[in-house]
Amino acid sequence: MPKGLRRWLTALGLLAACAAQAAARPNIVLLLADDWGFSDVGAYGGEIATPHLDALARQGMRFANFHVAASCSPTRSMLLTGVDNHRNGVGNMRETIPQSHLGQPGYLGVLNDRVVTIASLLRDSGYRTSVAGKWHVGKEPHNLPPARGFDRSLVMGDSGSDNWETGKRYLDLTDKVYWFEDGREAVMPKEFYSSQFYVDKTIDYLRAGAGSGKPFFAYVAFQANHIPVQAPKEFIAKYQGRYQAGWTALRQARRDKAVALGLVPPDTAMVTMGTSTDWDQLSPAEQAYQARRMEVYAAMAEAMDFHVGRLIAHLKASGEYDNTVFVFLSDNGAEASDPYATTLGRWWLDREYQRDFDQLGAKGAYSVIGPSWASAAASPLSTYKFYSGEGGIRVPLIVSGIPGMPQDRIAHSLAHVNDIVPTLLDLAQVARPGNRYQGRPIEPLAGTSMLPLLMGQSDRVHAPDEAIGYELSGNQALFLGDLKLIRNIAPVGDGQWHLYDIRRDPGETRDLQQAQPEAFKTMQARYASWAEAHGVLAMPEGYDPIHQVLINALVNVYVPRWRNPALALAAGLLAWLALRWRRQRASRKP
Repeated sequence: MPKGLRRWLTALGLLAACAAQAAARPNIVLLLADDWGFSDVGAYGGEIATPHLDALARQGMRFANFHVAASCSPTRSMLLTGVDNHRNGVGNMRETIPQSHLGQPGYLGVLNDRVVTIASLLRDSGYRTSVAGKWHVGKEPHNLPPARGFDRSLVMGDSGSDNWETGKRYLDLTDKVYWFEDGREAVMPKEFYSSQFYVDKTIDYLRAGAGSGKPFFAYVAFQANHIPVQAPKEFIAKYQGRYQAGWTALRQARRDKAVALGLVPPDTAMVTMGTSTDWDQLSPAEQAYQARRMEVYAAMAEAMDFHVGRLIAHLKASGEYDNTVFVFLSDNGAEASDPYATTLGRWWLDREYQRDFDQLGAKGAYSVIGPSWASAAASPLSTYKFYSGEGGIRVPLIVSGIPGMPQDRIAHSLAHVNDIVPTLLDLAQVARPGNRYQGRPIEPLAGTSMLPLLMGQSDRVHAPDEAIGYELSGNQALFLGDLKLIRNIAPVGDGQWHLYDIRRDPGETRDLQQAQPEAFKTMQARYASWAEAHGVLAMPEGYDPIHQVLINALVNVYVPRWRNPALALAAGLLAWLALRWRRQRASRKP
């Protein structure tokens, strides 16, 4: 055989071997929604049209008992690292962290240097990696995507921004919207629609690397449905009149559908939160306005699903779909906050946005759904974003596309966001890094691989005696088997410990502390041990998350802007007095 032909055949054999190895390692698409409630997805009992997510659910597994943190960046930090947020540096969000905690061990508000991301592990093992969307785990050069394992990236670095105008902030929490492409400040179009733009970027990155022969990891972190709630008018039109019956009726309908789907037990009860308003006490005009808010929210979710469908269509057209694993989740429960409820928030928003009925969802308009609709979005669970009730931290998780996995199943096993990194590593045939990575010490992974459960080889992820602790902004929980110990601070909680069986009572309606006193006592002790081991700090006396957001805005934005500490202090005092007056007034209501 001629020497040239032999070399050519040898090279061809190596290429074939590389192609076979790449085919054995799946592509991975990680889809992260922002502030979606447990039952917002159609496959979870919602009325919102999410056909592409529903199709993924039918082709894979829905998790009915999956938990994250109750706010954005702590969840994102664990999703990327598989390390508890108190150990990875994001013990609290930058927006809500008490000033006395900032900079303390575990409370940087950004990723620390003792963690390695799933993107780094995959890239170093031969994957091409990309991210498009909301980042929110650090804007320092060493925390931007290129330094955290991503080959290509287009990210918005903050907690949120406008969905129509790239330079417009959603609140006065930063001096500007920070956009980065491949680690450098990005040149952005003046206008876009966020969900469409992030999918466009992802498709561009996939096309650019299509000839590499490498599998890919694509992380798409949507802004939908973070405030401001905005959507294209053609999607809003689909929901006109859909929510005229109000939030109580919607909450019941979603609960009934979740029961029918087998996601929650038939006897699942629900609590009516004290922050919910009686729909029937609203005037017809108020009902119409509130219904339009939910129409825009539903439209924003459907628009996101539509663009997920565009990504799926691209993968099918490129021949990559059959070798792609999809993971979809929300970063926390539905958002109940209304920035207009604070003096400073209303003052700023009234200068930047309008909120006329006919304009809700459009460019220049600002909408939220508020606590009553947020409670419906979390149905049949209790509480919502920021709180440790199931409505704040139990979210949809869909995993689809693993070769050989049984289809259209529901997992009732307790699972946690820290479990995603070890699961993806197993799928990609990448070893866990242990306590060191590339010569430097790192925090070990905290989660457990869900792959045996996904493949039908096990019926649970965590052992019944394995405790999983949780804390964020003073709201606390401990999971042990089917039991959950929980304490929420005011104004939603009473500051006391409660005990629930969240498998049988996901709505957290039957406190078991009297019926199971030993478990109640033991779990408090185990929570205390977990909190000490993870460096959890006690919240300052009188901590209020809304008040803290105002303080942090003043410190991070207004003081540098005004360069007049006395003026900033006076503004802070006025904001504090206004908040105190509002709270005292609320406490006097019967």
